[in-house]
Amino acid sequence: MPASTRNVAIVGGGTSEWGERDATWKDLAQEGGKATFDAVPGVGPDDIEGLFVGTVQPERFSYQSHVAPMVAELLGIEVTEMTARTELACASGQAALRYAWLAIAAGQLDTALVLGVEKMNLGREHMPEMQSSMSNVLDREFDGVNGLSAPPFFAWYAQRHMHEHGTTREQLSLVAAKNKSHAAKTDFAQYRSEIDPEDVTESPKIAPPLHLYDCSGITDGATGVILMSEEKAREVTDTAAWITGSGQSSMAGNSINNLPSFSGWPQARKASQNAYDQAGIEDPLEEIDIAEIHDCFSISEIIEYEELGFCERGEGGQFIEDGRSHIDGDVAVNTRGGLLGCGHPLGATGVSQALEVTRQFNGDVENDRQVDDPTTGLIHNLSGSGSVHSVMVLDRDPQ
Repeated sequence: MPASTRNVAIVGGGTSEWGERDATWKDLAQEGGKATFDAVPGVGPDDIEGLFVGTVQPERFSYQSHVAPMVAELLGIEVTEMTARTELACASGQAALRYAWLAIAAGQLDTALVLGVEKMNLGREHMPEMQSSMSNVLDREFDGVNGLSAPPFFAWYAQRHMHEHGTTREQLSLVAAKNKSHAAKTDFAQYRSEIDPEDVTESPKIAPPLHLYDCSGITDGATGVILMSEEKAREVTDTAAWITGSGQSSMAGNSINNLPSFSGWPQARKASQNAYDQAGIEDPLEEIDIAEIHDCFSISEIIEYEELGFCERGEGGQFIEDGRSHIDGDVAVNTRGGLLGCGHPLGATGVSQALEVTRQFNGDVENDRQVDDPTTGLIHNLSGSGSVHSVMVLDRDPQ
């Protein structure tokens, strides 16, 4: 960011319960909004100048559009400066964060609420409709109609990564077991049972080599955070997460025949490098303490170790096998349980990742998943067929 822009902080936030909820989209928005205001003393609906709502398919899952003004009404907010709904598939929540950050940094407003909301469960009898809606994220005319949903797509990546780099089935299981066991210690997570790697390998096969526990769930949930300019933030709290860098890269691949690789994501490497340059990070493995990254499938996390600069290409499997992404490892990855354990309500995921880093900075998570004195964190999302990657760097102190 140019030097003339203002520092921006996440001062706190809150979340609804995540999972298969007997709740409407509007119920979840209200739960997430109330939890957010409850978590930030001294800040209420009257203080919000800008509202950014991350959500993906309310038109299909809930038959509702024009949702940002509806959220304002539900939460009692009179938006005086800026309101928008962001849609970028699985990165919709981080897109909302990015727009709010840029608006405050540019001086357009001082206080913004970012709320990610998704209602995805329609009942087991509607599973074909739910899966069909998810396939719309790909190029429906060429890929979606041929049955290419997320599990077979990421299975291709797993197969190719295994072929090129020797990644093993056991290493995939280590990722899933780590994250689901973290989720067991997270009070709002969808899955709260610790598992062993053997449990992953013995779970039903979905799209070889991926098993059920290698896949993130279908999740209802909402999470919100409040962003402020430095002047406003210092009136509210002495502890915050400061946004110091952000990067995003989009390359051909919305139609999968145009993807540059089936074993890596150069888009993630480009997006993370842009974020690192802004944040002044030269060695991410040495300088990043906590990373919330997009483990929609276990293979995703392994590839992301490589593309985010935590290890060399082809070494992601060994990185998890050596325990380097555990809470007490070189970089603590997905401490709330990631998408595999916490769940993946698409529009809320990126917001929840940012809230986790903020809470880790403040020492405000369950003791047995607290990282030791973290000062720098990262959030990462991919979207669609991995053609878009978004990265944001957070720091305990502004630069």
